[in-house]
Amino acid sequence: DKVELVSRDEVLEDLKILIPPTLMIQEKRLIELFEQALDFQKNSCRFHNLSVGEVSLFTNHLCGREDIPSIGLEKIEGLWGEVWLLQFSHNGKYLAASTRDCFVIIWKVLESGRFSYLTTLMGHTKPVSNIAWSPDNNQLLTCGVEETVKRWNISPTGVCLFTYGKDCGTISCAWGRNGESIFVSFTDGIIVRWNLQGTMGRQWRPMKPTRIADLAMTRDGSEIIAPFKGNRILFFDWRWECAKFIKEDGAIVSFTLSEDGNFLLVSMLNEEIHLWNIEDSAFPVMVMKYKGHRRRRLVVKACFGGIGQGFIASGSEDSKVYIWNRWSGELICTLEGHSAVVNCVSWNPANPHMLASASDDRAIRIWGNSHI
Repeated sequence: DKVELVSRDEVLEDLKILIPPTLMIQEKRLIELFEQALDFQKNSCRFHNLSVGEVSLFTNHLCGREDIPSIGLEKIEGLWGEVWLLQFSHNGKYLAASTRDCFVIIWKVLESGRFSYLTTLMGHTKPVSNIAWSPDNNQLLTCGVEETVKRWNISPTGVCLFTYGKDCGTISCAWGRNGESIFVSFTDGIIVRWNLQGTMGRQWRPMKPTRIADLAMTRDGSEIIAPFKGNRILFFDWRWECAKFIKEDGAIVSFTLSEDGNFLLVSMLNEEIHLWNIEDSAFPVMVMKYKGHRRRRLVVKACFGGIGQGFIASGSEDSKVYIWNRWSGELICTLEGHSAVVNCVSWNPANPHMLASASDDRAIRIWGNSHI
């Protein structure tokens, strides 16, 4: 019997080669159909923010507004000044925020979803325009406006490990992909690479001086992403010293890189947010525009978030937080709770149901839902 069964399998395999797929169901075809059905349901869901294991074929899948961070869970008050910037660590266990009064405050995110104060980083003499978490989440870079970049350890003592600078002011900073070097841009258009011990390595002048406090690295660490000439974004290969550009149709305010490094979110002066596919940086393609938020005078920052980073969130000058479906571009939610400009938002990378917003009202709001 066993020999006969093996022979039948062999005959079936031979038949599959001869019979076209239109006349014979291919192996694992049913699994493919199930996966396609699940993908269709997820892609048709405006608020989709559930993991694959929570989606079933027994009923039609439909998330609601309650599945995205739409409820104000916590308000962190008593800060010293307007909150300009905030960012969760890569593992979602910490939240860092910078205020107008030159401080950077760090909280620990508890398992309950509540926030516990950890430390305040003091040492800058000018407001901090950029913060960057190390790949291992144990250190933080802070960049003072036209000042210096400082590297801190993450602990209750908040010790400054090193200060990086030269004869002109800093604009922005980023970690090298291996976490063993940092890149800093300056007001004279120069970008400098340092090791952690403070030894200055190579430096380049690939860009015109700019005030946009953003800097990033491509996923493989080969290219520096930086603003250029107001309406362009530079992709500079620091190893071969060659450059490519994204050219926008207006002035750029800020940008942020997706978690997988394949997409760039660009906030524009004209109150639009553009999504670029940069998987091949030689041929970047704009794939979506998001509209509806207000931005006339100030820098307001946007971010990716949710399951598969399927949402786009942004601050706004009308004191609201705006959330779009990343794939359709539809504005699906506005969050009210702040009383002044919302400067920045950050979605917890480890918790798709947690969003933080920073405002000129000297408060940070934590948004969530029933899943937290």
